[in-house]
Order: sequence, then structure tokens, then C-alpha cells
Amino acid sequence: MPIEVLITDSPHTPKSLRQKMVQAITAIASDFQWNAGQISLAIVDDPTIQEINRQYLNHDYPTDVISFDLSDENANQHDEPYLEGEVIVSWQTAQRVASENQWDPALELLLYVIHGMLHIVGLDDSSPSQSQQMRERERHYMNAIAGDTRNCQQLD
Repeated sequence: MPIEVLITDSPHTPKSLRQKMVQAITAIASDFQWNAGQISLAIVDDPTIQEINRQYLNHDYPTDVISFDLSDENANQHDEPYLEGEVIVSWQTAQRVASENQWDPALELLLYVIHGMLHIVGLDDSSPSQSQQMRERERHYMNAIAGDTRNCQQLD
């Protein structure tokens, strides 16, 4: 059973961007030896991600990306290792940050998806060395998927 990606997004999200997001999610899962699973991707506005941030992380502000690894919760329901998670990204934050950095908001949004997915497969960025590894992986996937690594800045 391959990695299945379920996307909830705005009808304004271009099909080509959705395809790149699915490509990023499946490439990361494969590179980290996950052959079966389901990842839910939600592209939301700032008020929605702020509510999720407040409800689940006790932070009352909008953010760029939130991810949840749900694999352990559902491990007994599958015969083989099964990756399950949720990635939630804010298109409004992506537009704002991209404008500040003078680059494409679609690339900023793709970067958020990559960052969230890297967390789901086990990468962390809480220490300087972990953060450096996260940035290197982000640049790798941005370059592989979009051919662009500009502004792969540190994400919160």
C-alpha cells in the first residue's frame, strides 16, 4: 500500500502546486523508508491555523506550519509499518513571508509542506545541529522538487 496524500485546500491552489506538494510528501516518506501510510495536508488561512495552534499547542498566534505524527496512535490497525500524519500550512503566512522576501508564495508554501513532513518522519530542529540538518533537507527537497532553494530560512 503506497503513501496516500489527502489534500484539503482552497480552490485557488494551482494544480501544479498540489502535484509538487504530493511529490514532496511521497519523496520524503520514501527516503525515510515509509512504504505505506496516509498524510493529510490542509492549506488554511491564518485564523484557522491560529485556532489549531491555540487548541493543540497552547500558542495563540498564527504560524506557518503545524504537523502531527499520528503513526503510533494507529499502529495496531495495520499489518506493516504505517506512516500517518497531518500537515497544516497557512497560505496567508506564505503570502506575507514571500512578499517580504520577494519570492513566489507557492514556493514558500511548498517549503512549509516539506518542513512539516520532515517533522512527521522524525526530524527535529530544536538544537542548532538539528536545525542545520533540517535546513539541509529542506534545501535538498526544494531543489529536487522545485529547482529553487532561495529563502529556505529557518522556520518556527
